[in-house]
Amino acid sequence: MGTRKKVHAFVRVRPTDDFAHEMIRYGDDKRSIDIHLKKDIRRGVVNNQQTDWSFKLDGVLHDASQDLVYETVAKDVVSQALDGYNGTIMCYGQTGAGKTYTMMGATENYKHRGILPRAVQQGETNRIIASHTMNKNSSRSHCIFTIYIEAHSRTLSEEKYITSKINLVDLAGSERLGKSGSKGQVLKEATYINKSLSFLEQAIIALGDQKRDHIPFRQCKLTHALKDSLGGNCNMVLVTNIYGEAAQLEETLSSLRFASRMKLVTTEPAINEKYDAERMVKNLEKELALLKQELAIHDSLTNRTFVTYDPMDEIQIAEINSQVRRYLEGTLDEIDIISLRQIKEVFNQFRVVLR
Repeated sequence: MGTRKKVHAFVRVRPTDDFAHEMIRYGDDKRSIDIHLKKDIRRGVVNNQQTDWSFKLDGVLHDASQDLVYETVAKDVVSQALDGYNGTIMCYGQTGAGKTYTMMGATENYKHRGILPRAVQQGETNRIIASHTMNKNSSRSHCIFTIYIEAHSRTLSEEKYITSKINLVDLAGSERLGKSGSKGQVLKEATYINKSLSFLEQAIIALGDQKRDHIPFRQCKLTHALKDSLGGNCNMVLVTNIYGEAAQLEETLSSLRFASRMKLVTTEPAINEKYDAERMVKNLEKELALLKQELAIHDSLTNRTFVTYDPMDEIQIAEINSQVRRYLEGTLDEIDIISLRQIKEVFNQFRVVLR
């Protein structure tokens, strides 16, 4: 098995003209992000409310192009998948923060295409969408698109080959029902979405706790489907999409906490090697034929051309049985032995005669 490695977590900020510079600040290392909330004066003089948070991630993508996002987030995962390692790229965040845009891109502009859009386009068309105040084309379901890869050598006829899969996960957006204005069926869907995302977060918290033995993957279909990605032999990358506006700061803070918890999860990537049974049999048959040819040449050079390595027939077995009986009766001093196969049959006939 491979060595354990932590999940890579990135944050991508949705572009806005109303960016909260006083509340959201990026580190010079382009890996850290600080959040500052103003105190709620309604709590009175004694106010122990926390107002500052710092998050250290693998990268902060602010005003990043789709090309830069792909190079930073997806390129290594895809490259290693071609070498036999499983990979998962997951987009998480508030409704309308840019998850589907990161994964799929804008279909009307080739330059704005997302992560592997040609591969996921067919699967994406089957998703159900609905409109609310946060996003007029909000995805009302989680989408997991899996690409299976099988690679054989074009120059060698080896029975060994490698397999892998890439999971592209576009999670439905988390949302505060009061802000989204959801009603009726959309409200019901939003409740189920939030519930499944809550179960996902519980599983991630459990994975990050080294003392936990049981991981609740069976709480919902989402966590069960992501079981191999979260706790298996997989290179995993999380892209957390957030808003930069002050009005969405509480949801942004919640999303960043999720990303921090994800960074505590470790996986154990390993190459997936398999063997083609049919090709293996053919290669073994070829090797056996070559060994027989080499043995025949060796016997010819040592004047042992009369030696045969084929299975013994009934006449040969009967002759060995006769020699064994004569040997036991004292009328034969030696049994002629010229091959290993014959030695085995002699011992077998001793068992038959003496039984």
